[in-house]
Amino acid sequence: MALLTCDKCEVESKDEEEVYPSGQTKTSTIRDLTQEELGRLRSERTLVSEFKQMKLEKEAQKNWDLFYKRNSTNFFKDRHWTTREFEELKACREFESQKLVLLEAGCGVGNCIFPLLEDDLNIFVYACDFSPRAVEFVKKNPLYCPERCCAFQCDLTKDDLLENVREGSVDVVTLIFVLSAVHPDKMKLAVENIKKVLKPGGIILFRDYGLYDHAMLRFKSGSKLGENFYVRQDGTRSYFFSKEFLAKLFEEAGFESVSNEYVLRETVNKKEGLCVPRVFLQSKFTKTAHSQSS
Repeated sequence: MALLTCDKCEVESKDEEEVYPSGQTKTSTIRDLTQEELGRLRSERTLVSEFKQMKLEKEAQKNWDLFYKRNSTNFFKDRHWTTREFEELKACREFESQKLVLLEAGCGVGNCIFPLLEDDLNIFVYACDFSPRAVEFVKKNPLYCPERCCAFQCDLTKDDLLENVREGSVDVVTLIFVLSAVHPDKMKLAVENIKKVLKPGGIILFRDYGLYDHAMLRFKSGSKLGENFYVRQDGTRSYFFSKEFLAKLFEEAGFESVSNEYVLRETVNKKEGLCVPRVFLQSKFTKTAHSQSS
């Protein structure tokens, strides 16, 4: 897949997240930046105005709805790598025929849940998304079956998940390229909301943009909203996580860290002679047995 030009970096960052080759490295340390990259980050000091930031927050749902209106179900690739990277999707059962209850928080158009439903007959999936249009695409998918999947619209930062999911009933929650789209000030609200439906000892499987990912370094001047937080040209936003920030976020919400690593890999465009460094954060957090839902 060809990389897009610099003025389309917001599209590239969404599309490239789905490419998952075997050539990767997991590490506890952040990648080193070149002098050019350091200079680029240091030169970007001006933040988007407070008025525009408030407007972006207010229109966040609309902007994601427009994204799915433009791209339908054709933009992201199905995530067939989740069971390979997150063995808990298969291994956390006490016995083979046990039905696993999963919440896909931020399901998009179903690129994660439908491969799982096809591959595992003993799974029930709750699937929610910020965008009503995305949820409708999920429900129209030929693989959608109400006996095995319940899709609903939800703003994780303010809509109570208990309206659709029973308290303490979920074994596994997947948060894959979702939390980065939430304003950093509201991330804890989303995590605490998820905690209410997760069983004690249940696990959150997390994968998202890591600090110094190529997409972060390619944002143009005038895109910065705050520390490690940027807006794309289409109005959608993206935060780039450090492992320290993420660990603190989940620990303050009553979770214990199981693993928390950077995934480093390169995307090569042979035609253009480009080698692009990608950085993701892949983590697992469990709800402590003594943790009580607020």
